Amino acid sequence: MVISHVWGLFSHPSKELQQISREGETVSHLYANHILLLAAIPVICAFIGTTQFGWQFGGNEVVKLPLYQAAYIALIFYLLMLGAVAFIGKVIHWMARRYESRPSLNRCIVFAGYTATPMFLSGIVALYPMVWLCFLAGVIGLSYCAYLLYLGIPPFLKIDSSEGFIFSSSTLAIGVLVLEGLLAATVLLWAYGSHLL
Repeated sequence: MVISHVWGLFSHPSKELQQISREGETVSHLYANHILLLAAIPVICAFIGTTQFGWQFGGNEVVKLPLYQAAYIALIFYLLMLGAVAFIGKVIHWMARRYESRPSLNRCIVFAGYTATPMFLSGIVALYPMVWLCFLAGVIGLSYCAYLLYLGIPPFLKIDSSEGFIFSSSTLAIGVLVLEGLLAATVLLWAYGSHLL
């Protein structure tokens, strides 16, 4: 159940990751019961924030998007996030190929999906889109994602804990690059969408 896993990832993350690992969840189940719902949080919040409150960049100018443009951008934003989870899962799978355990692509995508949970939840602040607040929430979300990554890679992917640290660091570095690309696209879409479309 999505809510119990979300709560568990914050209240007892190590135990929760072990439980998720034992469940042997499929990618389709992960998307249907976790990712599709959680990825909608930042999308819906950003949609409301940019249409009702607008972005404010220095000075007094507020940039609000019309509903049809915000809906179009929201769809693109949503699809980018869904794709980013699968991409990070494939990166984890590619990096894990040199280890004896050789985790399946399915297992790697499921792991990536659950470790992305804090980033999805940090999107709640987009309800009132202030650049510094969104940045701060993103840093906090990313930090907790890194924590889940470090905790989960050894038991979830069956990799020795000493090698798991190096693996986690490499995965985090690639994940940060993907996140930066996603954030750049998001800022361009949400903040300047009225000029781009």
